[in-house]
Amino acid sequence: MTYNVSMISIVIPLYNKAHKIEETLNSVLAQTFQDFEIIIVDDGSTDGSAEIVAELKDSRIRIISQENAGVSAARNRGIQESKGEYVAFLDADDQWYPEYLSSINALINRHKDCDVFTVGYEFIDENGNKRPSIVRCKNLDDERCLSDRYFHIASISDAPLWTSAVVASKMALISSHGFPEGVTSGEDLITWAKLAAKYRIARLNKTLAKYYTPTTGPTGKVPCDLTSTNDAVGNELIRLSDEFPKRGITEYVSFWYKMRAVINLNRRNRIPAFKCAVKAVKYNPRNVKAWGLMALSFMPEIILNKIIHK
Repeated sequence: MTYNVSMISIVIPLYNKAHKIEETLNSVLAQTFQDFEIIIVDDGSTDGSAEIVAELKDSRIRIISQENAGVSAARNRGIQESKGEYVAFLDADDQWYPEYLSSINALINRHKDCDVFTVGYEFIDENGNKRPSIVRCKNLDDERCLSDRYFHIASISDAPLWTSAVVASKMALISSHGFPEGVTSGEDLITWAKLAAKYRIARLNKTLAKYYTPTTGPTGKVPCDLTSTNDAVGNELIRLSDEFPKRGITEYVSFWYKMRAVINLNRRNRIPAFKCAVKAVKYNPRNVKAWGLMALSFMPEIILNKIIHK
């Protein structure tokens, strides 16, 4: 007899998504796996989002209201209120394919020693254009491929763990202190890095989640503190690399600062770009692109414009 995991708790932070939340919830209610609860944490919405949720008559849906405190606080509240052994996360403007939860359930049953579970996802822009997420791993069909090389793979791929395609044990989430509150961009990256450093990951190489974005470009929000190298994500990654020196986290630290250097150069913030590139080289001297970014930081404007445009 197939063992089914206990109920899965689904946490959805909600802030002014009246135009999307019903579609999102319908994608949950249409799941082939139906043993779940939905915890909507209304983070001070002012556009009638919570009223739309209240109109959906399903006893599995709970609405928790709080004053606006940010997405991390909303997710953490949902974790605290959850009753399931496993917690799934879904943003209020994303969706799942009908087989998402059943596939996660089967993945959990196959890998009892893992605490983090994920699947492939796709980017969908405002014009309906789709692009599947790219995870570069030699043994991509090995469902444990992320467990030992997560930080290397994260440095050369789209985000291997993305919020609306992750389910984790409640124990692991609580032990890792959930999502960092007060961090306005990259808060999810910190959480996934903490989980990846401490726990094993199982991944199904199948696209089952939809990430709606303004473009089909890279994942993640642009950091708001670009002119500083002392950012919350970078600092936490460095701390994790010190705590878990054998996990290869320094390569991911280098990737993070290389990304910040690129964005700074695009915005013509030359000195911050140089400083970020230096930090990228410090944590991975083999990061050839970071060396190139250091040089680009001092290029004449006409040359820099040509290279960036190209």
